[in-house]
Order: sequence, then structure tokens, then C-alpha cells
Amino acid sequence: MCTREKLPDTSGEPLKTTLIRFCIVVVFGIAFAYIEAAVVVYLRTIFHPDGFTFPLRDFPISQHGDILLTEIGREVATFILILTGSWLIGRNFQQRLAYFFTIFAVWDIFYYIWLKILISWPSSIMDWDILFLIPMIWASPVLAPVLISLTLLLFAIMMLYRSSYGASLRVTPIDWLGFFLAALVVVVSFCVAGLHITEPDFRSYFYWPLFALGNIAAIGLFLKCLLRSK
Repeated sequence: MCTREKLPDTSGEPLKTTLIRFCIVVVFGIAFAYIEAAVVVYLRTIFHPDGFTFPLRDFPISQHGDILLTEIGREVATFILILTGSWLIGRNFQQRLAYFFTIFAVWDIFYYIWLKILISWPSSIMDWDILFLIPMIWASPVLAPVLISLTLLLFAIMMLYRSSYGASLRVTPIDWLGFFLAALVVVVSFCVAGLHITEPDFRSYFYWPLFALGNIAAIGLFLKCLLRSK
């Protein structure tokens, strides 16, 4: 007669184990950020030899279809890699989501730190950058994605801390819809700005109130879920 081995429940790991896993993920994110920064150094050397400044005179990579497709493919691969890493190290959905937030946030923040070390850019937290190309150009001051990453990192730390004591956030379908809409608002703020990166008044097309609305809404929803879960 065959019997099934009962696997241990690892959803509530000791805090020390969670901390070790978190540190491993942070190291992964820092190393991955260096790879991202190195690629951007090469791209800027090739396509922006006179300097990467806004407004851009044009977006030269768009004139090279094969390279543009390669760059889009690299962005897709980047998200798959972050997703895979978080899936492997997490033990349930909320842990995996928290580790996804951690890797993404550390990767994004240290991407700018590595660029500062390698090519002394950005000179200011308000310098503009191209963020993504899927499904269109995203652009904004560097401060905006860093704020998003800090928010995600805070969410991740709180989720992992609760998970180490066997607790999880109570998130309803309505909450998930709210998080999706908040994220969509933020993405729209980036995409609208991306449409105007070659125009002299490009700065006026990043709507800080719209961006803040999405970010603050997500924070409010998270706090609501946190309080409900106590």
C-alpha cells in the first residue's frame, strides 16, 4: 500500500530563514541590475555618442528594426527571469509576489546606482530616462520609477515579515482590481510622457498628479488589506 509523504508547511518560515532568503534575493537583484546597466552603457555608446539628453533629437533604435525587436525581447526575458527567480525562492503565492517586488525594486534602484558609477549618469534624480518599450515608450524623471520601487520594496518587506509568522494579507477580488487600476494609472502617466520625448516641452507631459494618484491609491489599498488582516 502506497502512502503519500506529507510535506512540511513552509508558508510560515522562521524570521531568520526569511531574512536569509531576502538577502539572497537582494544580491541577485543587485547583480542583475549591473547586467542591465552594462547593456544600457553599450546602447548609449552606439546610439547616443553625443550624450543621452532630453529632449531627444530622435529615437535612433526605432530606426533599426532588428535591434529594436532584440531590445523588446530582452525586456520580456528580464521579466521572465525576475518571475522565475521569485517563483523558485517563494513557497506560496504571497511570498512569490513579495520576492518579485523585491527583485524588481532592487534591480531598478541599483540599475541607476550602477549607471552613476559607470558613466556618471544621472546627474540629478530629476533627469529623464526611457523606462520600457512595451507596448510603447515609457518615460519619466528618474525619481518616479525609484519611488515606485521603494513602494514595492516596502510592500515586500511587510508581506515577508507577516509570512515569517504564518500570516498573510487578506486581499479580496475587489482589492486586486483596485491594485490593477492603480498600476494602470501609473503606466498611463509613463506612456503619455513617452509620446513627447522629442518635444521641447517634454517635461510638461509627465503628469505628477496622475502618477501620485496611482501610487497613493496602491499604498492606501495595501494599508487597507494590512489592517483587515490583523
